[in-house]
Amino acid sequence: MTFLPAYGRLLVLTTVDCKFLVLEFTRQHFKFWLKMTAVLPRIEQLSSRVIRVLGCNPGPMTLQGTNTYLVGTGKRRILIDTGEPAIPEYISCLKQALNQFNTCLQEILVTHWHIDHVGGVMDIYREIPSELELSTSKLPRVPVKEEFIGQGKMQYKYLRDGDVLKTDGATLRIVYTPGHTDDHMALLLEEENAVFSGDCILGEGTAVFEDLYDYMKSLEKLLEIKADKIYPGHGPVVHGASAKIQEYIDHRNLREQQILQVLQEHPGKFFTSMELVKIVYKDTPEYLHTAAEVNLNHHLKKLMKEGKLCKEDDFHQVKWRSNL
Repeated sequence: MTFLPAYGRLLVLTTVDCKFLVLEFTRQHFKFWLKMTAVLPRIEQLSSRVIRVLGCNPGPMTLQGTNTYLVGTGKRRILIDTGEPAIPEYISCLKQALNQFNTCLQEILVTHWHIDHVGGVMDIYREIPSELELSTSKLPRVPVKEEFIGQGKMQYKYLRDGDVLKTDGATLRIVYTPGHTDDHMALLLEEENAVFSGDCILGEGTAVFEDLYDYMKSLEKLLEIKADKIYPGHGPVVHGASAKIQEYIDHRNLREQQILQVLQEHPGKFFTSMELVKIVYKDTPEYLHTAAEVNLNHHLKKLMKEGKLCKEDDFHQVKWRSNL
């Protein structure tokens, strides 16, 4: 079992010196995590056209592991996400699933650039032979930057929002959902009115993000789809998709209202982000305040984009006040 967090899931925390703090947090909540996470089989047929193969990389930040999905009903199927690199148990499970369902890979789609989703691509190329050339596709980074697969021998094929990909028994429509990362995509499985959500929505708990403004827009976009269920990047299948998405939106809005309330109760006064943390997160242990500050700063940046806050640099210290 992997105890340390997977690389991508803690991207939001890498901009501050709080890696030790996060490690302490996971240790204190490790038993809780074990109780929270549902037990998932390594290989499970979820519907007539969706098979989940666990990435075999469990941990407090990846839950049961990365969910990878074989999609379709025919002799060649689409694989969504690939887990982390150098996980032989995952490659063994993927081979077993392909043999069990008498199929092979048509192509690979990755929901975003994080290592626990793209990391297994080269292992699949090396360990699972394909009669036809196997492509790996994703959305481009924003701003656009050069990306390579593995050690740079291969490149991604790039998709666009709204693109449609087909295989026997399944039609997938690309939905651009930035926020968790700048290149994040979800996929709508039209035959089931189901969404492969990547890390935008998880089966348990809440997701981290790079840009809260974009993330909230993406949640609203997914809500408008009115999907019936969600196949998440981590955790069990979510039934009642709209309720889960609304829960995510409400959770973030509640925190935002707490921040705005503090600022509006002190009109004209500027606060540092840590001063706000000590008020808004007053019930959170102090050793977690540095991590909480990262989360709060995402809210502050979103509110500034919306014109609700302004900031000033005071002796190399950023301070915030309400514009409302």
